[in-house]
Amino acid sequence: MPAVTKLMTVDCRCHGVSGSCAVKTCWKSMSSFEKIGNYLKDKYENSVQISDQMKRKVRRKEKTHRKIPVRKEDLVYTNRSPNYCVEDQKLGISGTHGRECNRTSEGPDGCNLLCCGRGYNTHVVRHVERCECKFVWCCYVRCRRCESMTDVHTCK
Repeated sequence: MPAVTKLMTVDCRCHGVSGSCAVKTCWKSMSSFEKIGNYLKDKYENSVQISDQMKRKVRRKEKTHRKIPVRKEDLVYTNRSPNYCVEDQKLGISGTHGRECNRTSEGPDGCNLLCCGRGYNTHVVRHVERCECKFVWCCYVRCRRCESMTDVHTCK
């Protein structure tokens, strides 16, 4: 059953004189994006690898877990996902080595997640740009040259 359908809720509203419930209207509402996302993430984290032999019934690939039945609501897969942290030219995966990351972020751009636990290097980068520009009557613009230093973090 699709996650969106499974997590739908029934909402109702009463209609009538002085708050009486002479007529009741009900409808299905979709759950929040966050609730559906959490449900799918849980399914993914608890997914079951199965044998890819089509002749037999569906069963778990790991021999130690074969006695545990695969349920209808389990998310199953036959092949493991590739490791996107490590470069694999055959699969066209560039890995995360050298990728710029955000040291303070807890999101997908954060160094902890993006660098796959390998850590990160910090480099000081000098930026030179034009600033405090002023139009000089007639016909040209005069600017100062401003320098700034910023930390750039890249995955090891």
